[in-house]
Amino acid sequence: MNKLWFSSSFLKICRITLHRRCMHDLNGKTLAIRREDQSVWERRAPLCPSNVRKLVKSGAKVIVQPSNRRAYPMQAYANAGAVIQEDISEAPLILGVKQVPIDALIPNRTYCFFSHTIKAQEANMPLLDAILEKNIRLIDYERMVDHAGHRVVAFGKYAGVAGMINILHGLGLRLLALGHHTPFMHLGLAHNYRNSGNARQAVRDAGYEIALGMMPKSIGPLVFVFTGSGNVSQGAQEIFQELPHEYVPPSLLKKVAQHGATNKIYACEVSRPDHLVRKDGKPYDEKDCEENPENYISVFSHQIAPYASVIVNGIYWAVNSPKLITIPDAKMLLRPADLPWIPTSRGSPALPHRMLAICDISADPGGSIEFMNECTTIDTPFCLYDAEQHMDKKSFKGPGVLVCSIDNMPTQLPLEATDFFGDLLLPHIPEFLKSDATKPFEEHEFTHCVHSAVITSNGQLTDNFKYIQDLRQEKRASRHKVPGPGMEKQVLVLGAGYVSAPLVEYLSRYKDINLVVASAIQAEADSIARQFDSVEPVLLDIIHRPDLLKDLVKNSDVVVSLLPYSLHPQVAEECIQSGTNLVTASYCSPAMMALDEAAKQAGITVVNEVGLDPGIDHLLAMECFDEVKRGGGKILSFISYCGGLPAPESSDNPLRYKFSWSPKGVLMNTLGGAKYLQDGQVLEIPSGGALLESATKQEFLPAFALEGFANRDSTQYAKFYGIDAAQTVLRGTLRFTGFCENVKGMQMLGLLNPQNHPILHESGPEITWRQLVCELSGIMDDNLFYENFKKQVYERVGFNRKRIDAIETLGLLSDDPVAKRGSPLDTLSHYLSKRLSLGKGDRDLVILRHEIVIQWPDGKREKRGINLVNYGDSNGYSAMAKTVGYPAAIATKMVLDGEIQTKGMVLPLTEDIYSPMLKRLRSEGINASEKSEIL
Repeated sequence: MNKLWFSSSFLKICRITLHRRCMHDLNGKTLAIRREDQSVWERRAPLCPSNVRKLVKSGAKVIVQPSNRRAYPMQAYANAGAVIQEDISEAPLILGVKQVPIDALIPNRTYCFFSHTIKAQEANMPLLDAILEKNIRLIDYERMVDHAGHRVVAFGKYAGVAGMINILHGLGLRLLALGHHTPFMHLGLAHNYRNSGNARQAVRDAGYEIALGMMPKSIGPLVFVFTGSGNVSQGAQEIFQELPHEYVPPSLLKKVAQHGATNKIYACEVSRPDHLVRKDGKPYDEKDCEENPENYISVFSHQIAPYASVIVNGIYWAVNSPKLITIPDAKMLLRPADLPWIPTSRGSPALPHRMLAICDISADPGGSIEFMNECTTIDTPFCLYDAEQHMDKKSFKGPGVLVCSIDNMPTQLPLEATDFFGDLLLPHIPEFLKSDATKPFEEHEFTHCVHSAVITSNGQLTDNFKYIQDLRQEKRASRHKVPGPGMEKQVLVLGAGYVSAPLVEYLSRYKDINLVVASAIQAEADSIARQFDSVEPVLLDIIHRPDLLKDLVKNSDVVVSLLPYSLHPQVAEECIQSGTNLVTASYCSPAMMALDEAAKQAGITVVNEVGLDPGIDHLLAMECFDEVKRGGGKILSFISYCGGLPAPESSDNPLRYKFSWSPKGVLMNTLGGAKYLQDGQVLEIPSGGALLESATKQEFLPAFALEGFANRDSTQYAKFYGIDAAQTVLRGTLRFTGFCENVKGMQMLGLLNPQNHPILHESGPEITWRQLVCELSGIMDDNLFYENFKKQVYERVGFNRKRIDAIETLGLLSDDPVAKRGSPLDTLSHYLSKRLSLGKGDRDLVILRHEIVIQWPDGKREKRGINLVNYGDSNGYSAMAKTVGYPAAIATKMVLDGEIQTKGMVLPLTEDIYSPMLKRLRSEGINASEKSEIL
């Protein structure tokens, strides 16, 4: 102990001695303190009057630019020996605190201030360019570090002190808005106190009331989490420690949140080893984390934040470092909670979620707290951020978390902050004064501390900071990949068919989004472009013009593919090569799933199955399933049917069907097989026609004559949905009664064969429908009397009167010429797209039905029916277009805004995706209803 005391005392004496020797060499030296004009609230100065007095006594001339805004009056500087004058141009060294206006920069000088340029911050790049152009040597306080990398001059402590006072004040107002009066109501903002001592006394008074049990029990235990252990965090904790408190390690946070007391406040200091984990599973390594932050992920939002009432963020965030809370993390943390550690009591409102407030003292927009893309101000210190990414700066009432993210908090305690900073800075002034900005940087023998902080010299970035130029170039190159706040974003829409208009309309509401709509049919792209602003039409056939596809994808932030599902892998591969995100409304096919790892390696998000079915069906199912799981229940049965249909008044044709999207897709769906789980048994329907024969009557909406048949492999959804205990899992397709019977007749004639047929070659001879049916069904003579011909067709469709009548009514036995499209299926699809299209005045209809049987912990069984019925507009969008286009558009916007960040192939099965999507779909008039009965 004695040796340690002697060692530290000896070092302190040496520093004092060295400082005094340096101060003796200042005769003839001149420096200036400029006024602060970056903010009306900025009242700090880099040196206080007592610092100036020491410099003047050592022979230096100190010029102070007049300002009545400083916490220390001009007379105090004059009394200390400073020269008060406007013109500071004679000083080769100019000191400030915050950024200097470009027009106020004096060439060939050494400037010292916080420039906020070391991360290539976009807003300050013009300032950096001007500094280079004017041959200014810039010393940035933020980069003055010792050999261990620790900062030697900073306002950090008082940022922490002011931030903690602010958030306690804000917490009192937020809790009051939620219906709870607390002792924090008696605390003010930091700048309302004459000094921090007065603020500390107010905090102690609040702490006394808390210790007496005056905190409402309905709030439950309050837990403050402090990130970092540096000056910022320590300053905040000094104020916090005036309250009755108990520190706990991260491992006890959950227990404290559930069972802690309310007559004290709990605290947890979180450092990097507590929340950073190596991606490869190896142990945390401090040096490796510093050098390779991209090798680490943060578990803060999953293992720590869920139990925090208030987060006080004081960490320095470096580019490429893991974020504490991403936008998707925030959405999960801010969802309405049904958790055991959020107490309720009779007459007292429950808290919306555990997290009440965040004090982001680091104030790094888009940094460790990703959703805070702009700082708050002393004028408007707080905002409410909710899971929908809305920021309310006017009210403390409503959903969300209260955030304080002021970027100049220390100026709220300007006298103490100036004294503190000035005492740290003063020993370095003699070295600053040795700087001659007109001479080469290499001629100066700066110490490590100052050398490491010189950003520019002689019109260039110094070696330590040349990376800034690289960062700027990377940001320019990738700006369209990761758009920042206020930056324009480019969306490429592939396909301009049935469902594109609602998608384009939704995205065109946002003025920062530019849209390119590419189609193989120029007229379709032009039609979309005429309807909406900021839309550029492009003629593109991706099969024959992969080069144009490549260019368009490369210049986009997100690609939305409304093309046939078979083309999605080609688009996905191009997106992987270009590092561009992708959204599709189609099933995530095996070919797409095979690209999952490549997409992850490329760092892109590929969102699949965000249409109607698949899409909205997932969202509604998962909303129910997660609610049941939170209540301790389990799913015993899940039966789902979905269909796009004509409205009843528009269903006057043999198929009871009209096409509001690709007819080929509708008909192809009838050819496949199906597999589903029923009462614990896996049942299979073979492909090739048996599916239509399995259709059953559906009576959940008795006013509609509906039938349904199984769709694809339903068994896989037990795993996808996390309902492994279910004994029945079936997903099916809905049609009006009669559809299956009559399509079966076409199938029996070979009209649904997807293989190319020579007779249908586009360059071949003309052929009629009668001739085609004869060719496909093996009728040798196509010149029979019509009745004999019809009789043979009747035989081939199983002597089924309904089938033959439907085929005849649709004109498939006529002598009308066929528009040949290669295969019978493509030819029939093309024909029906014209014959059975939704005409002017027609409406279509979407029906989605989930029938779910739930087993609750008390033994009760519930059958819940979820119905979504949506009609199209006779002169607007079809129901199919809305229910496919809008969810795809919403998902696209979520990717653009960073709400969906998971890499690789993504399905909308998690709450951070399905919950906001459902809420935004309701705003578009797409609503589901529920009915329940106890079995």
